[in-house]
Amino acid sequence: MKKLLLTLAALGTAFGLQAKITLPALFSDNMVLQQQTDARFWGTASPGKKVTIRPSWSSHPVTTTADKEGRWQADVPTPQAGGPYSIELSDGERLTLRDVLIGEVWLCSGQSNMEMPMRGFNNQPVEGATELIVGAKPSTPIRICTVKRATARTPQESCSARWLQHTPEAVAGASATAYYFARNLQQTLDVPVGIIITCWGGTPVEAWMNRQAMGAFKEFDLAFLDGDQQIKNPQNRPTMLYNAMIAPLVPYTIKGFLWYQGEANRIRPAQYQRLMPAFVQMLRQEWGKELPFYYVQIAPYSYGNSDLTGGSALLREAQMRNVDEIPSSGMAVTMDIGNENCIHPGKKAQVGERLAWLALANDYGLKGFEPNAPIYESMTVEGNRALLTFRTGHGTLAPLGDELSGFEVAGSDRVFHPAKAKIEQGKGRLIVWSDEVAVPTAVRYAFRNYAEASLFNTFGIPAPSFRTDDWELPVQ
Repeated sequence: MKKLLLTLAALGTAFGLQAKITLPALFSDNMVLQQQTDARFWGTASPGKKVTIRPSWSSHPVTTTADKEGRWQADVPTPQAGGPYSIELSDGERLTLRDVLIGEVWLCSGQSNMEMPMRGFNNQPVEGATELIVGAKPSTPIRICTVKRATARTPQESCSARWLQHTPEAVAGASATAYYFARNLQQTLDVPVGIIITCWGGTPVEAWMNRQAMGAFKEFDLAFLDGDQQIKNPQNRPTMLYNAMIAPLVPYTIKGFLWYQGEANRIRPAQYQRLMPAFVQMLRQEWGKELPFYYVQIAPYSYGNSDLTGGSALLREAQMRNVDEIPSSGMAVTMDIGNENCIHPGKKAQVGERLAWLALANDYGLKGFEPNAPIYESMTVEGNRALLTFRTGHGTLAPLGDELSGFEVAGSDRVFHPAKAKIEQGKGRLIVWSDEVAVPTAVRYAFRNYAEASLFNTFGIPAPSFRTDDWELPVQ
């Protein structure tokens, strides 16, 4: 009799576990949902079971039915920013999510400069981070969800992640770039902000793309995805990070994407310029919307030799060209905050702020400033002077009156000489000249692995490195 009762109890427990709703890791206590939208929920339950979702901000429950495989999904209307709220889900057995905020949600991805936490890497601090870590309070409506590193040959449905409140420990472990972005957004808009962080240092963009998107790039052999052999450095192989660290997040409702990557593709700049639009198109197809995409241009760094004109300068050039090739995008320039001897510069506050300024201007309607960098447009020649014009938006070039550094000019012999440069008063053009060049044919600015910025707009945004020529350069 005792054995029979134990068996019945075990069956009852198994049935209960089978009946209970399960949710992806992104749906948990402390989560943030995108405000004033239909937030997508999904999960599993017993096949054919009715699933009811009752958010505490509404008197109208949302219902759906699990299919024959037990999968279900539903769209839950969200109110204006606020909270905390609770959400009750039930298919006969209740599951409650607590301390849920409604606000703005951004997905943040990339390699080590996105991954670099507020506490810094070994021997590599983040400037100004300690004060913010120590002063972090759970009552501050910023929530952080970091996806743990993983790789997979095929798209996964689950990942390891957890939403955390704004505590010192959580802030210390958060991506510094993403955190500074969230902090700037939260303080400016006065709404809760959630950041979903999924990144892995040293990884190329193709690792974050799915198999369908990679199919257009025949130079990549994807046959390894169909085998079972051990893969060396799987995080660097096409699709492996998308499958494990992006696919499980789709289609969690978000406002947009942040991206900080490029160093790992430095020696393949032309290919990178083609990969990036395909990557963004893939993300938008996965989420079903043309969501904004803001990315960081890689910072100057010596890569062992500051004087090389190929390498990272060409990668930055590819990223600059992507601004016009990717709709609803923007680029945060970091020419003034690089570190010649460290690939992980500590000035992450400026990076996060510049990303936030792009979002605030383009997606939240703030006016009165220009978040975009001045971009070179055209060159004319008068005597021995090259006259350069720029796309400056609502700003102008700066600083007026100073002699600007980092410029070079060449004549028809294609030999570059250090040049002088000044902003032309009244017209705003940039005048570049060298006594060594009688008739300029090309101008370059900061077109090195490492260079220091001297040209900005009037809102303090640096111009990216550029060149007026299209002469072939070696990639080192």
